[in-house]
Amino acid sequence: MKVLLLQDVKGQGKKGDIINVSDGYANNFLLKKGLGTIATADTINSVNIHNKAVEKQKQAEKAQALQLAADLKGKTVNLVSTKGANGKMFGSITSKEIADGLNKLGYTVDKKQIVLKDPIKMPGKYTVTVKVYTEISTTINVEVE
Repeated sequence: MKVLLLQDVKGQGKKGDIINVSDGYANNFLLKKGLGTIATADTINSVNIHNKAVEKQKQAEKAQALQLAADLKGKTVNLVSTKGANGKMFGSITSKEIADGLNKLGYTVDKKQIVLKDPIKMPGKYTVTVKVYTEISTTINVEVE
């Protein structure tokens, strides 16, 4: 019997999957507990249409991410920090400050997309990786004064 899963079922599939299971398992477990519904031709068609729409959305997001990565590549973000008398910085530059600097330049980047191993604690020039999308990343330059 073909069943459309309404929730994730361990060992069977994820929500939205159409699986083929025995009649007893479908009637006594999946349907009874509300984990699935019988997959008719209409539900199968609607799931296929939904999957195509999701795939198209992912393709659009990926194309947009590739464009953003190309635009960001090699850009320089200038950040000014407060320093003491001996030139040592107070505090540090974190991914939040770098993301704010990119946003001021007109690029929409979240602080979670900035890959920074350790906060920047000394003035200088640094190369920082920005993870724009899954498996798409680029590098930018950060100058701390």
